[in-house]
Amino acid sequence: MTPLFEQVTIPAGHSWGLLWRELDTIPFIWHYHPQFELTLTVNARGQRYIGDHLGNFEPGDLVLVGPNLPHTWSASERIDAAQPMLAVVVWFSLEWITQLASVLPELHGLRQLALRAGPALQFTPQVAARSAAMLLQLHALPQPQRLPLLLSVLLELAGDMQARPLASNALQLIAADGQQQRMAKVLDYMHLHFREEIAMEELAERAALSLGAFHRFFKRHALCTPSTYLARLRIGRACQQLIQTRHGVAAIAQEAGYRNLAHFNRQFRADKQMTPRAFRQQYR
Repeated sequence: MTPLFEQVTIPAGHSWGLLWRELDTIPFIWHYHPQFELTLTVNARGQRYIGDHLGNFEPGDLVLVGPNLPHTWSASERIDAAQPMLAVVVWFSLEWITQLASVLPELHGLRQLALRAGPALQFTPQVAARSAAMLLQLHALPQPQRLPLLLSVLLELAGDMQARPLASNALQLIAADGQQQRMAKVLDYMHLHFREEIAMEELAERAALSLGAFHRFFKRHALCTPSTYLARLRIGRACQQLIQTRHGVAAIAQEAGYRNLAHFNRQFRADKQMTPRAFRQQYR
């Protein structure tokens, strides 16, 4: 599935965003955006998809997702059937973190947290529990009182050196300049057309770079080659189909952009250390 670009709107007069969602189910909406996203999930059990990571989550799950990393949560099981599921979502930008750290040296740890969050971070249960207690207070506070509490949460997370990275196809943080727009044009095209045969010359043209310069630029920011990133998009789509549908492996491979089943099986095994059928079975 092609991830949707989500336009995250920070209200006027606010430097960060808060979303408080009470739901009967958490729908699968595969999307990405240039902001960081901190998500706390309450009274729900299900699966999370972040980049090429797929995993189960339990109530109290707390994850920080880096910029432009496709992600979604999906759940239909409420722990307490009498209460709704709750997702507490905080959005903030790299610029916000950078400015805070430059003005207040005591907040330098937030910059380090941002650098570590590119592949998404799942926090240890102890840190997640302490942070969740604070995040659940945000909604009831007047706006000016929310910021100090959020900073306390982020400093708590910054101190969690045992937080676990989840995805392998993260991007290096890019300053808010022409390079960010250049990378965004390339990623938008790859996310939209990953099932097709994409010529590297087409991507280089979109980045307004020579072919050699484009390969260096992409590898510097995506930490992998364009071909590897494209393969991860396809494998991620195949994983989602293996879990959510009963389609045959050959049909799933073709739908994800593979014209050769043997090639798909080799790439899938190399990426997931198991066959597509074994991967599907473990989620059954």
